[in-house]
Amino acid sequence: MMDGVTREAATRPAAPRTGTGRSFGPPTPTPPRPRRRLRTFLIVTSSLLVGVAVVALAVGSDELDQRKPRIEIPEGIPPGPGAPTPPIDINGPGRTAGLLGEWAAPLSDALAISPTALEAYGYAAAVMTATKPDCGIGWTTLAGIAAVESKHGTYRGASVGDDGKVSPPIRGIPLDGSPGVAEIPDTDGGAMDGDATHDRAMGPLQFIPETWARWGVDANGDGVVDPDNIDDAALTAARYLCARGGDLTTADGWTAALMAYNLSGEYLRDVRDRAAAYSVGVRR
Repeated sequence: MMDGVTREAATRPAAPRTGTGRSFGPPTPTPPRPRRRLRTFLIVTSSLLVGVAVVALAVGSDELDQRKPRIEIPEGIPPGPGAPTPPIDINGPGRTAGLLGEWAAPLSDALAISPTALEAYGYAAAVMTATKPDCGIGWTTLAGIAAVESKHGTYRGASVGDDGKVSPPIRGIPLDGSPGVAEIPDTDGGAMDGDATHDRAMGPLQFIPETWARWGVDANGDGVVDPDNIDDAALTAARYLCARGGDLTTADGWTAALMAYNLSGEYLRDVRDRAAAYSVGVRR
């Protein structure tokens, strides 16, 4: 909304006429007021100069944009694997994902994803490379899913702690069979998702309790299999996708994995678009 500005016209009273005495002759004619040619000239000149400056700035901006290389987002499936992760000891003590801190830091600035979240995605991909090399899942795919599911653990004001914990917990809507919503009666007595009537998707990667109970894994070594921890959730998602898709370096395998995760063509395209952008260092 723009603020309006009102100008008030200023009026000046006529100056009183003064004289030294009477005069009965014809009145002395008042000389005509000089035209303000100089003022008009200055106004017109200033306007022209401003116009020229605007045009020059616009041209300069266009030339600058033309000189700046534009990064093309790759098309096709699967999306690229992105910046390779350095070798790390995936079986190290504690939160081993933290070993990817130097790798994650510059990507975090470029992609607007927290370093902790990127470490979780990179670690999950590294674990699968070591334990299931025929899968070929890239961290970009996990990042694309997390972007769609929870904005990398920041949905509705949530945040990702240094230990990977997402708080407050992210919960989806009740899966109660409403229009456009699947119906999944409660499977956990509300213990994990807080709903004893219907299941709800949980955490930054949005697992339902039944799937988490089968596939969930402790990725950060704290002894807890936690759907609200982005380390645990990312590695669980990677395991699930590899099991469902097989070779994710192929179009068929990647598509099968994503459709198993969420049976929606629109969802698949959204994940692909984000993952492809991340693969070339572009935020989405």
